[in-house]
Amino acid sequence: MRFKRACGVLVHPTSFPSQFGIGDLGLGARSFVDFLAETKQSIWQILPLGPTGYGNSPYASYSAFAGNMYLISPEVLLEKGLITADEASSKILPSGVKVNYDQAFSNKRFLLEAAFKRYEEKNGKQGNTALKSFARKNSFWLKDYCLFMACLEENGFQPWNKWDEDIAKRKPSAIKKAEKRLADIVRFHRWAQFEFFNQWLVIKKYANDKGIIIIGDIPIFVDHNSSDVWSHSQFFEVDELGNRTLVAGVPPDYFSATGQLWGNPLYKWKELKKDGYKWWLKRFEQMLVMTDAIRVDHFRGFDAYWEVKADAPTAEFGRWVKGPGKDLFKVILSELGELPIIAEDLGVITPEVVDLRDSFNFPGMKILQFAWNDTSGNSFLPHNYNTANCVVYTGTHDNDTSRGWYNTASELEKHRLREYVRSACDKPEWELIRLAMLSNADQAIFPLQDLMELGGEHRMNLPGTTENNWMWRYTPDMLSKIDRNQLMHLVHISNRNPRANLVDSNLVMLKTEEAN
Repeated sequence: MRFKRACGVLVHPTSFPSQFGIGDLGLGARSFVDFLAETKQSIWQILPLGPTGYGNSPYASYSAFAGNMYLISPEVLLEKGLITADEASSKILPSGVKVNYDQAFSNKRFLLEAAFKRYEEKNGKQGNTALKSFARKNSFWLKDYCLFMACLEENGFQPWNKWDEDIAKRKPSAIKKAEKRLADIVRFHRWAQFEFFNQWLVIKKYANDKGIIIIGDIPIFVDHNSSDVWSHSQFFEVDELGNRTLVAGVPPDYFSATGQLWGNPLYKWKELKKDGYKWWLKRFEQMLVMTDAIRVDHFRGFDAYWEVKADAPTAEFGRWVKGPGKDLFKVILSELGELPIIAEDLGVITPEVVDLRDSFNFPGMKILQFAWNDTSGNSFLPHNYNTANCVVYTGTHDNDTSRGWYNTASELEKHRLREYVRSACDKPEWELIRLAMLSNADQAIFPLQDLMELGGEHRMNLPGTTENNWMWRYTPDMLSKIDRNQLMHLVHISNRNPRANLVDSNLVMLKTEEAN
């Protein structure tokens, strides 16, 4: 669907300031939303909100439906009387520009368990009416997820295909025994999801009430070690013991001679189709409760995906396989109506992918950092945007910061940028922000690091690596030092309506009512 002209900022909640080692949904989140409203921004884009596994990547989650309980704010728990001031203060960690995942998880688990205990002391093991209602509304995934997490903890976080064979195969007798044996941990995870969703929807409403919509992110693939594959193995390329047989990746290209072997189990699209794509429908329904619009990661994989045998050492010897294409999106639109989807159409894009994107009027993405290593015909240059139905970024979470990019760019790239903007580029991030704002793209979105004029040491992720990613945070003074006047001036001269509702107002109102 077509979006209205607006602009905004990309930052994940883990990057917010907090006293507990990791950003959360408390005061830091509200302060950021206040900043967006003050600077006339209309968009907040986030990464996936699911519980993270190995490497703390939002794109490697234990569930496609659940929320990350470590984003729960202890400050909010304190306000609710679920933890004490002494408990909270005993778990405060030094502030800094990196998430301290290990210590933050340990400290927050202590606080969450204390809060859960007080919740049950007041409401009993079955929970109050609100929790029971939440459990009913989310029955498609919640029960399986909570048991999965309890079993995962019991098995030292080993992948589910390494568990006892009976529970890995989900034999009814084994499931029943596990539910009884692990009942306390199962209830803890049910409450944690209830609390996460409550806190997130409060923040979402706070943003929506200020004229800001939230763009979420839906990865095409899910992690093998996830509740989804364990509880719906019939839809994934795994054998009867849960071992992967066919996995996802991308073929060799300019950046990698051996391609990228992602390792996610591929879908059995024929089985999903037989079921009416119910699992995917539920996934989009969940996203539309959590967010106002959806960025679909690796969109080209719905047209064709790179299939690799699970035992292959690299992605070199895979093959392209046709995906569900228009059939899936026709079903989704038939069931859910026109969707506010952004197609992540980066990489090698074929005419078939373009046709799939344009058939449903999904906007694609333009990355300004990619615009300077080619001729004046480069499709990422603003004068070559052949439609306004697109989203322009200076860079994304997978790119270096714009200052970091410029500092390491070739002399030819630097020269082309300077020629294009007729500037010495003392602040390259603002040159790219200005180009994005003044382009004809409907939406212009910038990583928060670019507004802060930060170098490459502050980048969020380096694709193809597994260490030192997803750790960036900012401190309150970093937000206060942003040149707000310059940002608001660009909003004004680029006609990016500060109160623009990026999707139909009735749709926003409906989704807000559903969330409540």
